[in-house]
This record gives sequence, structure tokens and C-alpha cells, in this order.
Amino acid sequence: MEVAGRKVLVFGAGISGIGAVRLLKGQKADVILYDGNEQLDTGKVKEKLGEYKDIQIVAGAFPEEELDSLQLVVLSPGVPTDLPVIKRMHEKNIPVVGEVELAYEYGKGDVLAITGTNGKTTTTTLLGEIMKDYRGEEVFVVGNIGNPYTVAAGQMKGSSVAVAEMSSFQLESIKDFRPKVSAILNYTPDHLNRHHTMEAYIAAKENIARNQREGDFCILNYEEKIMREFAKNLKCQVLYFSSRRKLERGIYLDGEKIVYKNPEEILVCRTGDLQILGMHNYENVMAAVMMAAVYGVPMEQIQKTVLEFRGVEHRIEYVTEKRGVVYYNDSKGTNPDAAIKGIQAMNRPTVLLGGGYDKESEYTEWIRSFDGKVKKLILMGATREKIAADAEMCGFHEYVYSDTFEEAVRMAADEAVPGDAVLLSPACASWGMFPNYEVRGEKFKEIVNSL
Repeated sequence: MEVAGRKVLVFGAGISGIGAVRLLKGQKADVILYDGNEQLDTGKVKEKLGEYKDIQIVAGAFPEEELDSLQLVVLSPGVPTDLPVIKRMHEKNIPVVGEVELAYEYGKGDVLAITGTNGKTTTTTLLGEIMKDYRGEEVFVVGNIGNPYTVAAGQMKGSSVAVAEMSSFQLESIKDFRPKVSAILNYTPDHLNRHHTMEAYIAAKENIARNQREGDFCILNYEEKIMREFAKNLKCQVLYFSSRRKLERGIYLDGEKIVYKNPEEILVCRTGDLQILGMHNYENVMAAVMMAAVYGVPMEQIQKTVLEFRGVEHRIEYVTEKRGVVYYNDSKGTNPDAAIKGIQAMNRPTVLLGGGYDKESEYTEWIRSFDGKVKKLILMGATREKIAADAEMCGFHEYVYSDTFEEAVRMAADEAVPGDAVLLSPACASWGMFPNYEVRGEKFKEIVNSL
């Protein structure tokens, strides 16, 4: 992908777009930065661009006159690939790639990449810690985890390792992206407002292994039947993890033991020795351990890091205990399946905060997972009436509405009694109330600590 002297449009002015601009300018491309938000603060964007602040920035209506001069378009992950203007670009045979593809082209070294509906951040963080403990400063943790791949690509060398969290948004526009080791953790309905069908969502996730070949590895969840079918068409080596059965080859949960078998059995650890809770986290650990093991990290090194790992911020994160009530921040529970994991990890009567942006999810399975643990559900955001209707359908009536996030947290604190837990696990995205789940989680902790 030669970009020197070529006219390149970067579509999207968020952190991924800024990273793409800087990488392209470093390769001597002629760059235009475009964002459809007509209220875009171009002054702030220029500040982030630093030495490249003088490039052309366009906000609002797309400049159709530019189409005839463009030689490449780089999409930020948040830009839907089915926009009419993207279709016109394809009709004019303008190459359109994602930010990940650009970073992969110019980033050196090996890539270990993880996708799935839930658990990506925990698995990526743990694998990143394992690799850093093994390889030190040669390791870059990038992607959907908050550090754009394009930002780190320019610093990579042939000996570098990129541990990459990949979302469906990032994977749907790849061309040549080829990880040395990949993993798909699970599939549950999410982002259907973007992908429209579950089949399209799964196809985007499966792209992570599309270009892998002999000598590469793909780690899959044996309990997802669709993954076992997918594996039949892969050209790389496939290994499985399972939380329900022993495997002839792979990694599995045997009672309270995590066992790696390839071909001899090795006890990785006991679940009681881990510092993270829940079956979903045991699966995350298994995926990260296997990825590191097939890459060649000694098991003793893997075990040491795994036992020291304390989890990730905003994922069933212990905040504090006040007046006998324990507060947990699970702001990363941005869809019903992720939020189910949060409920399952609770071992106290729980006051639950839910609701937010509507990603066209269904909430009945989430509500059924309450299983007597949730004593009160406090609903907020655009989805509150939709969730309430699903709650009624499921026979759960202990819910109330809140008009603001702060009011919801304070209502939860008033409702809880000593011995209870208050859990922020919204089952919805934060958009419309907050820029992202991190800001939502930080606000939750701030309010809780001020109670």
C-alpha cells in the first residue's frame, strides 16, 4: 500500500482517525480529514494533529467534488461501511480500507488478535500483560482497547508484538490483515443497528482469521457450534477452549482446574487462585493462556502473570464498600450478554443500574438471569421503557425510572441496605449520556466515592 504523494481521505476525526492521519503524513501522503459531524470542533482536532494541523479538514456534508481526485480512503471504525457515499467510492473503484488495515500495512512484527462479543478487553489486557512480562517494551497493546493501532504502528520493529483487540467494526473492512495468532471468544447479538443481521455480525468477526495460513493459529470456543463449523474452512491450525468438557487437545475447565493439553496435560492454575470472578473470566483466561502458549511463551511465565492479574477497569470492578454496601462498576457491560455475566458474578442481593443507548437489543434473557438476585432495577436512558416492557413480560416488577445518571446512583444507594451490592451493569451503550463506557464508569465511581 504505497501512499507517498497519493491523495488520501481519512473518514472520521476521532482518535483512530487522528492516528491514521499521523501515520499517513509520516509516509508523505496528501491527506484530507473528513467528519460528518457539522458541529465538529476543528480547533480541538488541529491541537490533536500537532505538527500536521495544517492539513485540510472538512466537516458536515461530504465534498462530492473530491471523489474524482481521491486515490485511497481510510475509514475509522465508527463509520458504517454501507453509507451511500462509501458505495459511491466503491463504484468509482477508489480503494476503501479500515484503520486496522492501514496500521497492519505499516506496523512491523507479529500480531496476536482477539475478537468476540464479550471478554475482548479482559483477554487482550491479560495477554498483553503476559507478553510484556515475557518480551518487555517490544509489546504494544492496541486496537479497540483505547490505543489506536495506527498510533503504535510507526513505533514497531520486526521483533515487536502487537496484542490487538478487534471489534466487528474494525474487522469488516480488512483486506490483508493476518494475525500470527487469533481468537474468537463468543457470539451474542450486538451492534445489530450497524450490521443489521446476526449473520453479517458473525461474518465480520470471522474476518479475523480469514487470511491466516499454515503456521498460524486460531483459538475458538468449542461451545459455540457455529465456530466448529467455521473451523472446517480455515487454513491455519485450530485449537479450542472449553468451560464445559475435557478436550483431547486444547485448554479446558475441569472442576476448579484450568488444564492445558497439547498433548500432555499441564495444570495452569486453580480458579480459586485467580483474582477475577466468574465463568466468563475463566474462559477469558483460557483463551489468553492458549494464545501465549502457542506463540511460545513458557508456561511458568504465563502462570505467574495469570495469578497476578487483577482484571480490567470498568469490568465488574470493585469500587468501595460504604455502610455495609459493596459497589461494583461494570460499565463495560454494554450489551445484555455482557451484563448477564455481571449479574452472575454477584453473591449478594443486588440493586442494579441499567439502561442507555438503544442498539436494538432484546433484554428478556438479561432479566431472566436476575434469578432472585436483583432486588431493584433502576432504569435510565433511551432504553428504559423498552427494558421495563421486557421486565413486565418476564414477571419482574421491581423497577423504577431515573431521569439522570447521578439520580440513578443516589437512588440505588438509598435502596441498598447493609449486605447488599450496587451494580452498574447497564446492558446498553453509553452514547447519548456519555461519550463512552469509560467516562460512564468514571462518573459512577466519582459519585459513589462522594456518597
